[in-house]
Amino acid sequence: MVFLDPASEAASGSLSTAPASFTPSVRWGIAVDADDFQLSPTASSPSFSFHLLRRRSPLIPSYWDLRSAIFCEEQHLFEQSDRDALDERAYPIAAVNHDPSRGMGGQVVGVVRILESEPRLWYGGRLGVHRDFRRHNQIGKGLIWKAVTTAHGWGCDRFLATVQIQNVRFFQRLHWQSLEELEIRGIRHHLMQADLAYYRPSREPRPAALLATPPGSRLAA
Repeated sequence: MVFLDPASEAASGSLSTAPASFTPSVRWGIAVDADDFQLSPTASSPSFSFHLLRRRSPLIPSYWDLRSAIFCEEQHLFEQSDRDALDERAYPIAAVNHDPSRGMGGQVVGVVRILESEPRLWYGGRLGVHRDFRRHNQIGKGLIWKAVTTAHGWGCDRFLATVQIQNVRFFQRLHWQSLEELEIRGIRHHLMQADLAYYRPSREPRPAALLATPPGSRLAA
């Protein structure tokens, strides 16, 4: 599994700009609440939200499209599709833009998936940010926060990821440690582990059924 983050700039240290009190609402046809804008214990942004995708989410097609654009068309890590058998068991997460001045409102601008490989051991993978939004380093930060805190809330004891070499320092700033160096598809990576003491457990309920790949879709070999 690869945890790839093209947005490798330093993490934002800004204080929260979210409202002190927040009433759950709907934006762009997507239900949102205060936790969806969380980037870290000290930072959040009204411009981007982060969502666990369920089976009927309107964001699903854009989630797949952005993954393909990043990992197939741009990075050429896969030829026709970056989907694999793990997607049948993985939980997809998407970042959504809410600021029309930064692009189309309601647009999926970041993706990641999380997977429980064995009881209480979770992995993150397919982390990517839309090329037009990589200057906003809080998107990668928010995706990582959403991924780890969600798994932590579901009983995760260890959360691991394989991170491209150029992004190791970015993850270290977000309270990850490197366990070993390895090579995946000819690219240097580090196997890294999140500090769960930093990533508080989320209140996100675990769906009874996985999103999985829609019936009839073909997975990459």
